Amino acid sequence: MSVGNRISEFVDGDGQDVPPYPVAILAAFVALLVVSPVVWLVVRAVSAPPAAFALLTAPSTLQVLINSILVVVAVSVFSIVIGVPLAVLTVQTDLPFNRFWTVTAALPLVIPEYIGAFAFTSAFGPHGDLADLLAPIGIHSIPEIYGLQGTVLVFSLFTYPYVFLTTRAGLLSVDGTLIESARTLNHSKIGALRSVVLPQVLPSISVGVLLVVLDSLADFGTPAIMHYNTFMRVIYVQYNNPSAPGFTALLSLQLLAVVAVVLALESRVSGSANTGIGGSASGRPGQLRLGRWRWVAQLYPAVVALFALGVPLAILVQWNQRTGNTYGGFTFHWTYALNSVEVATFAAIVAVVAAIPTAYYSARSSSAVATILDRLSYVGYAVPGLVLGIALVYVGVSFVPALYQTLPLLVFAYVVRFLPQAVGAVRSSFLQVDPKLTEAARTLEQSPLSVFRRVTLPLVAPGLAAGAALVFLTTMKELQATILLQPTDFRTLVTYIWMVQENGYYSEAAVPALVLVGVSALSMLVILARERYDV
Repeated sequence: MSVGNRISEFVDGDGQDVPPYPVAILAAFVALLVVSPVVWLVVRAVSAPPAAFALLTAPSTLQVLINSILVVVAVSVFSIVIGVPLAVLTVQTDLPFNRFWTVTAALPLVIPEYIGAFAFTSAFGPHGDLADLLAPIGIHSIPEIYGLQGTVLVFSLFTYPYVFLTTRAGLLSVDGTLIESARTLNHSKIGALRSVVLPQVLPSISVGVLLVVLDSLADFGTPAIMHYNTFMRVIYVQYNNPSAPGFTALLSLQLLAVVAVVLALESRVSGSANTGIGGSASGRPGQLRLGRWRWVAQLYPAVVALFALGVPLAILVQWNQRTGNTYGGFTFHWTYALNSVEVATFAAIVAVVAAIPTAYYSARSSSAVATILDRLSYVGYAVPGLVLGIALVYVGVSFVPALYQTLPLLVFAYVVRFLPQAVGAVRSSFLQVDPKLTEAARTLEQSPLSVFRRVTLPLVAPGLAAGAALVFLTTMKELQATILLQPTDFRTLVTYIWMVQENGYYSEAAVPALVLVGVSALSMLVILARERYDV
């Protein structure tokens, strides 16, 4: 085989409907842009003074590492404890009001963790609503909400839907006849779930836990509100500390190393689990009859919903009822909401356009290059928004000062962060397009660009819309990158909420928080429109 043929095989794979080289070049360019902030972060870290490297092994830094690991492990365990039983109840049992509990269990995902955090501190803090309620009956001390326990509680309640949704999707794909066959072999209900269902849904559970871990590591708002030092909180503090140049970049790389280990562990768990029993869905999964316990079983999702939805929404409504909206000069303007919509719309459009070459190339070629470029497009999602923002601040100040604190740089950060959402939705749409349709169009002497515009693009339009909606909604909630990169005098819902929270004017956050939660709830419409959640 000639060198030219080997290169062609490496780039084009098996040759199935191979996209033109310009598409591969565009995909490579997008991948280069995505990884560029991380590359610059490495450059910045390498040039750090020796004193910054010495701080990496300081006891305080090691304690931050231990704290972060404790949070990740505890939140992972509790998200499984909450999410997996809910998924089993809504898929594998005859739970009454199944669809209602399915939607209710997924809804906490629309509440940003930092909003949940200051809602819980307002409700259960030393001077919170619960303390005020118990004081007249002689109870003047309640368990401390701040610290590790509060951080784990908030993260668990508002990230468990990742595990719930992925586990539910896995359960819906389980072949119901396998469960019935296990029952005929004298397996109990629990035994059938353990021996037949668990090996098949373990990859789905691990994916959900991975999303929980990435979300927990990436958030600095909750640890800051709960006064608990994790990587993100310390990185944010050190970013504003000029006495230790380069230390922020080193801490960020240390965090990325932890993320890399988590990704490797998840890949190993998924890989080993995939060697188990295989199957494909055939009708409804084998349901377990709860009998007289079917009504009692509703207490579990009800209690979860009470804390994950009832508490934060009740606190926000209570804040909204307090009079006055100008305390401390922090007047809320509806232009903040318009700014959020504007920048999220720009990010959604750019992300979808940037996702098209990568998604098309990876869907139409099985080559190593296509796989690598597809994986590189996901780098941004593994990089916390604060770390990404710090890297882009370095780039803006050092190389392109004209872009620093401008909308283009802020939109670029959003695109890098949430490009995988667009790539995933668009790629799945490309995979559903029959290559024979494009081949038939080419026989009519249409150019590849004309075929793509007239045939392929209309067919993948729903995927483009779904990807844009997901990017729009997650951009609306992004806090870390927005704080660091927002233009001067450009305020959004999340930055206003964070500003009034830092200054202790919680009631001022009620209206923007409710607006943000309401808009974020639209993400559930996207999920319900694209997935089968009704058994």
